[in-house]
Amino acid sequence: MATVEQVLKALSTVHDPELHKDLVTLKMVDQVQVEGDTVRFKVILTTPACPLKDRIKSDCEEAIRRLVPDIQHVAITWGSSVPVSLQPTSLPGVRHAIAIGSGKGGVGKSTVTINLALALAETGARVGILDADIYGPSIPLMMGISEKPYVKDNKLVPIERHGVKLMSIGFLLPNADDPVIWRGPMLAGVLQQFIREVDWGELDYLLVDLPPGTGDVPLSLTQQLPLSGVAIVLTPQPVAQAIGMKSLKMFQQLPTPVPILGLIENMSTFVCPECHHETPIFASGGGPRTSESAKVPFLGEIPLDPKIRLGGDRGEPVFVAEPQSPQAEAFRAIARTLAGRISVQHFARIELPVLT
Repeated sequence: MATVEQVLKALSTVHDPELHKDLVTLKMVDQVQVEGDTVRFKVILTTPACPLKDRIKSDCEEAIRRLVPDIQHVAITWGSSVPVSLQPTSLPGVRHAIAIGSGKGGVGKSTVTINLALALAETGARVGILDADIYGPSIPLMMGISEKPYVKDNKLVPIERHGVKLMSIGFLLPNADDPVIWRGPMLAGVLQQFIREVDWGELDYLLVDLPPGTGDVPLSLTQQLPLSGVAIVLTPQPVAQAIGMKSLKMFQQLPTPVPILGLIENMSTFVCPECHHETPIFASGGGPRTSESAKVPFLGEIPLDPKIRLGGDRGEPVFVAEPQSPQAEAFRAIARTLAGRISVQHFARIELPVLT
């Protein structure tokens, strides 16, 4: 009869495709049981949004059938445990803070942030959004929120919508169209309040929707909230690429550089809903070219589609309004890749024991 030790030895030959370490060393295997010709065990993924779950499953099944005698059936259950960042977020319970930035306005950064957060939450991850665009907060409108947050135990309680926790200066303004007329020190103060005086609870990922550019808010934020990484949103045309590079270089040149998780190209090719002809309205290929030039990962592209814009205007993001659409699938794919990059960067920073 096969033994648990034989199963673990077989699984030690299976490597996580992104982390390039075996599942046993990564402590991803749990609850191993052998019952006659059946093996049961649980695989603990490093993110519920793991992009390569199916490959891990097939590799585990193949290794056990090849290396463990007399086994006919392999039953795998799944769990996930997002590792705590080695860059402490200074927020109790928040495992990773990820900035979503851009070099210029109008590239759809808030739209990307919202739909990526929803895609991560769909996988079972605990997700929040901090709207750090103090002058132009758009999260309340785009998520269809008009209510105000309340205070409990001297902390602001985030508003929750579609399984995502949210905080924005827009929730605190008397009227949605009231301007915020503040200088730099006041911006830093409200950011500190959002970081330290909001009860975020337990989160796997806190996405921070930054204002465009390289000004006070991005600089203050990186000083107050250590980040696991940043994703840069740009559009395909050369001018957007050039300005996006400025934002990317800012994060690389800070006193404590922020890891670049990758680039996201928004407003990519437009596909006519009637004839299905593709039109590169804002040129094409800018994201991959910039990624190659900057030597940072390309996370994916999002089509230019009126449904995405309409969803934001109505307060019902496309990921919620049409979850099976190609547009939603584009966000889903990028979210999986982003989560994978966070895991890769985490394990690249630590020394794992070598099995002998």
